[in-house]
Amino acid sequence: MTGRGAVIVCDRVEFSYAPHRDGAPPVLRGISLSIRPGEHVAIIGPNGSGKSTLARHLNALLQPTSGTVRVGGMDTRDPTHTRAIRQTVGMVFQHPESQMVATIVEEDVAFGPENLGVPHAELRRRVRDALEVVGMWDARERPPHLLSAGERQRVAIAGVLAMEPACVILDEATSMLDPRGRNEVMRIVAELRRRGTAVVSITHLMSEAAAAARVVVLSDGAVLMDGAPGAVFARADALREIGLDLPPVTELARRLGRAVGGIPTDILTVDGLVAALAARVAASR
Repeated sequence: MTGRGAVIVCDRVEFSYAPHRDGAPPVLRGISLSIRPGEHVAIIGPNGSGKSTLARHLNALLQPTSGTVRVGGMDTRDPTHTRAIRQTVGMVFQHPESQMVATIVEEDVAFGPENLGVPHAELRRRVRDALEVVGMWDARERPPHLLSAGERQRVAIAGVLAMEPACVILDEATSMLDPRGRNEVMRIVAELRRRGTAVVSITHLMSEAAAAARVVVLSDGAVLMDGAPGAVFARADALREIGLDLPPVTELARRLGRAVGGIPTDILTVDGLVAALAARVAASR
């Protein structure tokens, strides 16, 4: 999927970690897709499918062996664009400690824009705004190492937001969090989308993928599926063939449908399942 107005466009991207070695298998195989402003895209796939490798192409941490990745029209292979690309696409990793550099929360969030030479008044505004978005303004004077894992991840997200990117990539950013921490991150994602910021979630949590507007399924380095969550998770057999499960509520809906009939197979939320069951009960009276 490509088109005008996209924040990121991948065009037939191929990548190998050893491109000059005979027989080295490619990690990415002909990937073409685009990310639009305000879009929430979840990228899922089995281990070794190329999810994190693709994520690192989206902000020029890696460059394609062939094909192109363009961010805001800038080719990621051109080193003169690297700084601007990383301002446009921010990345949050699985372990927030890996991207924290200061001993106070407020200073850590300020680090990125301060190094870009953002004027002091603007810097203070960005830091406050970013910390308020993630609900961590009241913790601005605390040392990051005294925060919970979920709070540290929220601070890491704030550090990216202070750069005011057009797109935020969450690379397994919720995998180490408890349900409460994941819910907080999903609340932040909803707020970012409301502001027009695109979000790309690399995840192995099917319930998290189901909350996205679009799901891209990778298998063996290629795009196997790309569509709305309901359409993707309706292909349960194809997903199971590559070792992926359905979101728990979708799996429950399918089992109930087999048992009693009349339950849609594309249910993605608990509220949707409750409504379907209520309709099924009403129809049976």
